[in-house]
Amino acid sequence: MRARPTLEKVAARAGVSRATASRVINGSTRVAPQIREAVNRAVDELGYVPNQAARSLVTQRADSIALVFPEPSTRVFSDDPTFGGIIRGVSMEFEEADKQLVLMLAGTEGSYRRVERYATNGHVDGVIVASMHGSDPLPAILARRGVPVVCSGRPTMAGELPYVDMDNVGGAERAVRHLLERGRRRIAAIAGPQDMVAGIDRLTGYRNALRDSDRRSIVAVGDFTRESGTAAMRHLLADDPELDAVFAANDLMALGALRALRDAGRSVPGDVAVVGFDDIPAASYAEPPLTTVRQPTEEMGRRLARMVLGLEERGPVVLPTELVVRESTRAA
Repeated sequence: MRARPTLEKVAARAGVSRATASRVINGSTRVAPQIREAVNRAVDELGYVPNQAARSLVTQRADSIALVFPEPSTRVFSDDPTFGGIIRGVSMEFEEADKQLVLMLAGTEGSYRRVERYATNGHVDGVIVASMHGSDPLPAILARRGVPVVCSGRPTMAGELPYVDMDNVGGAERAVRHLLERGRRRIAAIAGPQDMVAGIDRLTGYRNALRDSDRRSIVAVGDFTRESGTAAMRHLLADDPELDAVFAANDLMALGALRALRDAGRSVPGDVAVVGFDDIPAASYAEPPLTTVRQPTEEMGRRLARMVLGLEERGPVVLPTELVVRESTRAA
């Protein structure tokens, strides 16, 4: 096996001292351009790979960014595509910036502390916290320790922190107004958990739209799973059999609602129209295909990455959502 190239061999090939070669490799600008060119050429010819730990000591950069999900792994790797879309967007942006993505889960108290130690000890240059809970204290803790932090979703515990979020309120309002325009009058909601920002904001949008039309709110709460959507829909039907529409705060709960309606002998959209939120792949294959609100999760990941890298202004960004109309809300 061929010996791994060393810094000394790079220096010898370039005709410079070891210290000069080290300065060039670690990004110093205090070296003449022709010398930098000679060292970089020697690196390429020898296939030299710098020692990342040593480079970090010199540059005070780790060239790595942590993407932290303070959620149980079962939620992160569930059939909810939100997390996957964020990961894809962040990964694409980091690839272009030649930065390393460090994916970390913090679903337990022990892993939470481990993430905090890892970030504050300088192993990464910044952190993206993708929590569904706006009250999560981790972003504020890291910010107080001097770690650059960007939040996925609007934080409620640290309002001054930069974040990227979706227009959850506006998306829900458009969905419910769409139902009203289609002639629906008794519109219920299957809300998401009220300790999650998306759950809170989507319920707010539902209530705003009904209040503007002088309609009564009829609400059951789920936990963003299919099973909770089924249970919530059964509860709503028992409570108000005259319902003619339902807005579910995500597509998984909407799919669960479709099952409950089918079991109850209600036709969709003939008897009850259904709208979801997220536009997951299964929405277009549901029976009938599901009207929903599309959110740009990959774009969210890209904006988060660019913000933590300092490539765009660190401030609140709210991305627009889009109503996608399908057969589940055909006019009554």
